Amino acid sequence: MRVIVTTAFLLCCSNVFMTFAWYGHLKNLAHKPWILAAVISWGIAFFEYLIQVPANRIGHEALNLGQLKILQEVITLTVFVPFSILYMKEQFRWDYLWAGLCILGAVFFIFREKLFGV
Repeated sequence: MRVIVTTAFLLCCSNVFMTFAWYGHLKNLAHKPWILAAVISWGIAFFEYLIQVPANRIGHEALNLGQLKILQEVITLTVFVPFSILYMKEQFRWDYLWAGLCILGAVFFIFREKLFGV
């Protein structure tokens, strides 16, 4: 269980970097050349990879690849929704909730053997 918690924590941290690398430039660098935004995003993504790669290596000790990917997707949505609402000042959309429920369905199916022995 400690491996999964460590993995989830590291993936949360890496996702913060990833989200800013992918979307932060839309707010902060909207009027700058795209190449500048790309270079800055690559710089941010470098730090994301410094956290994400060890997270996946640690996580792969206890999770199979599908479980690791679904965990990543859940964390991505968990980080993205507050980012889009609080930082980017986007309106909340009910589609976020429906997408989250769909991902919870994916979590159930990918982890049901580990959780329920099915």
